[in-house]
Amino acid sequence: MYRPLSLFIGLRYLRGKRRNRFATFVSFASVLGVAIGVAVLIIVLSVMNGFEREVAGHILGMTSHATVFRGGEAMDDWSSVASDIRAVPGVTGVQPFIRGSAMINRRGRIKGVVVYGIPRDSEAEVSDLTRYLGAARLSDLAAVRGRTPIFLGQTLTEALDAKGGDAATLIIPRWSASTGATQPRYAPVTVNGVFKVGMHEFDSAFVLMDLPEAARLFDYGAAVTGLRVRFTSPGEALAQAARLQSTLGPEFVVLDWSQFHRNFFQALQSQKRILFLILSVIIGVAAFNVVASMIMVVKEKRRDIAILRTQGCTAGTILGAFVIQGLLIGTLGIALGLAVGLLGAEYANDVMRWLERSFDLKLIKADVYYIDYLPTRILAGDIWRVAGVTLGICLFATLYPALRAARVAPVEALRYE
Repeated sequence: MYRPLSLFIGLRYLRGKRRNRFATFVSFASVLGVAIGVAVLIIVLSVMNGFEREVAGHILGMTSHATVFRGGEAMDDWSSVASDIRAVPGVTGVQPFIRGSAMINRRGRIKGVVVYGIPRDSEAEVSDLTRYLGAARLSDLAAVRGRTPIFLGQTLTEALDAKGGDAATLIIPRWSASTGATQPRYAPVTVNGVFKVGMHEFDSAFVLMDLPEAARLFDYGAAVTGLRVRFTSPGEALAQAARLQSTLGPEFVVLDWSQFHRNFFQALQSQKRILFLILSVIIGVAAFNVVASMIMVVKEKRRDIAILRTQGCTAGTILGAFVIQGLLIGTLGIALGLAVGLLGAEYANDVMRWLERSFDLKLIKADVYYIDYLPTRILAGDIWRVAGVTLGICLFATLYPALRAARVAPVEALRYE
């Protein structure tokens, strides 16, 4: 005798030929519907994971793991503060920076920019900026012949119609406590390099220059805006920043890298959860097909069920057989969906590029989505979660038809046989 009997019967009914071809079609549609739902979920979650990873990577490439400010003031004694920070366990780098707002003008093309003064000799200690400089080098920021060298983001360079070696003018607003706004400073600059981070926020508005030049142009003297700190791992930034805050005291403000874009990352996580729930509706619709196909199978197999019951099969055995059949349909759909979803996630960016070329479209705009390509990142946790939820929906969908099959009365089913 086959053991377990429920599994044998379920497999037999799933593989056996049916008189009702429509029931076979509905079963096929059930598998296809589950597969489509799983594939779409995997692709969407992978894209959102990849998007989060890429944005975080670009942010960390241009910024440090944490930033230290003195509340509302420039930091005059930054060297001693940097020494205190270096003594904190887990800190691998500390460097000063100057940040200011300005406008840049090249042949009548004017753009508002954020100017960052960075130490060209030690910038690599706190950021990965060199990855985005192309052929340029940080040493190219050294001032020569009274003109300040700068690096521009690629999008900003295109907006100004500039290229390496071109001259421009930096217009720096000035303020006096007694008279208010005063005559702005006009500083001649030279575009000595172009960086491309792949993130519109940086590529369209950032201007980089050497720290001493920024201090001169923005009248900082020996002070700086703040200090950038790098830890052993970016994943520890939140805890390390809290430890650093307690060490430095309330006079200082310590922000980890995620706090600069907290709203963005929180919105991304919320969207991921909402999309998971919405797209699960596709699987729910497929589950209705599972219910329909199972009810058809129960009606078609009433005579067989009655015979099995007269041969000694219990209601639990019949119930288990139809539950197993429904789960097998769900499992086939999940397996097919995972295969399609993983393949789709792997080639999602290639497909998007092909669509853009074929239909002359721009599907991913950097000024809207931060990046101009479609990244993907497949996480095992998402695969298990999608598979588990789908299997649970399919199990729930099979309960009603399976209970109907278990309640078939042998006498009624065989009365006219």
